[in-house]
Amino acid sequence: MGKITGFMEFQRQEESYLPPATRLKNYAEFVIPLTNEQAKVQGARCMDCGIPFCNNGCPVNNIIPDWNDLVYRGNYREALDTLHSTNNFPEFTGRICPAPCESACTLGISEDPVGIKSIEHKIIDEGWEHGWVVPQPPSKQTGKKVAVVGSGPAGLAAAQQLARAGHAVTVFEKADRVGGLLRYGIPDFKMEKSHIDRRVKQMEAEGVTFRTSVLIGKDFPANVNNWAKETIFPEDLQKDFDAVVLAGGSESPRDLPVPGRELKGVHFAMDFLPQQNKVNAGDKVKDQIKATGKHVVVIGGGDTGSDCVGTSNRHGAASVTQFELMPMPPEQENKSLVWPYWPTKLRTSSSHEEGCERDWAVATKRLEGKGGKVEKLIACRVEWKDGKMVEVPNSEFEMKADLVFLAMGFVSPVATILDAFAVDKDARGNAKATTDGDGCYKTSAAKVFAAGDMRRGQSLVVWAIREGRQCARAVDEFLMGSSELPR
Repeated sequence: MGKITGFMEFQRQEESYLPPATRLKNYAEFVIPLTNEQAKVQGARCMDCGIPFCNNGCPVNNIIPDWNDLVYRGNYREALDTLHSTNNFPEFTGRICPAPCESACTLGISEDPVGIKSIEHKIIDEGWEHGWVVPQPPSKQTGKKVAVVGSGPAGLAAAQQLARAGHAVTVFEKADRVGGLLRYGIPDFKMEKSHIDRRVKQMEAEGVTFRTSVLIGKDFPANVNNWAKETIFPEDLQKDFDAVVLAGGSESPRDLPVPGRELKGVHFAMDFLPQQNKVNAGDKVKDQIKATGKHVVVIGGGDTGSDCVGTSNRHGAASVTQFELMPMPPEQENKSLVWPYWPTKLRTSSSHEEGCERDWAVATKRLEGKGGKVEKLIACRVEWKDGKMVEVPNSEFEMKADLVFLAMGFVSPVATILDAFAVDKDARGNAKATTDGDGCYKTSAAKVFAAGDMRRGQSLVVWAIREGRQCARAVDEFLMGSSELPR
């Protein structure tokens, strides 16, 4: 359990950042990981609870107390094996997961929780540095072929597990590089794409085949990025493979139906963020959306909005303002009411600290401009009464806006893909499939499974990894009658 009295002796040690003036000059990661000694102290704080709520707070059920203790004792090699037993890609989650495990930490009831995410980050960095992360090819092949549609975290997790079970796995990705929204939705300053590239090399050595710039489906909508040069129809995929896993992202963005939406300068966040990732990768982007010298308004207070803030500041925006429709949350949660669940509280990201005006309970009424170009945003204050939004009288105001980014979340997967496979959808437009009992993750279409955002809707990377792993086991059982893959 680490040090028996560690939770009484030591304080939480946060990972540190490079100063904003330094990190705004480039798109490189700026988090400074814990030293070995700092990680040891954080591991020492783990109480090894009789019921480790952190384990259940983590969607992949990481065995957190065990690797906390191993880090405290300096045994990083075994800590890595323990971490990998539940999580295929801890270098992703150790960087971009919001750490629901820490909200569930028992020590967090009365003190600051154990720095679980920082320890996870340290373990996997040690693993790569010492060459402990190596391919794990199967000892034998099953002769079964599986197609995975989408190379985000759900697709990658499913593909890796299925390949290790001995199946011949091909991953299809409509973008020009592997990674899905990890590659083209998350800025490089939060996660450099070299982390994806070295996992791809590992998976190729394990037998996974990747085919990029290939669209599976028909009639793809214009408002979702698609760089495919080849199209394969679903019926051909079902004919050529023994099973198909649909693991694409929830990519249909929530729109803003207000007057002036059609003006130039109003963009979905996912029109903006992927362009910068492509530029960082060395690609030339025609008509790149640039925030340089412009007054930027970001509508939406979540992580995607924060990413627009950070990218705009790196472009050299004149100002950045972020609006959120909901009221400003409390700075500190009421732990006695919400623990061990994820609390609603004010969260300030590193991008906000780099420069951003934030405002809450604001609704956009219209956008105005000249010559077809947006120039200002007209908004009002709102309040919530009996669960309904009501405009505050005489609260209308205007904001200068040269660029407006819509970052209000995603409503569903791309419907045309599910329709092309004739997959039944739930009330939210996701692929309909259960997660327990016989036929879990199985859709209504023959041989077709669904996992991640395509099944559960927009969610966290860690949930995508969990679903990819569990779906892989379901596919293995479907193909072989039983499975030795972990649940």
